[in-house]
Amino acid sequence: MAEPTPVKELTYTQAINELEGILRLMQSDECDIDRLTALTRRATALIAECRSRLTATDEELRAILSESEG
Repeated sequence: MAEPTPVKELTYTQAINELEGILRLMQSDECDIDRLTALTRRATALIAECRSRLTATDEELRAILSESEG
């Protein structure tokens, strides 16, 4: 089985799509209990990266908007 792409190398959209796939798998009867820990770790890393990017984008947009007001 191929190693997943490092989280930092994914686009935001790719990360969200992967998270949705993990969630669907975890909610299905096909979720292998032996993979649950790995899936949870991957989902946690994806969530943290998405949150970080959203925060950075928000801060950047606020800075741009405050510059345009001045």
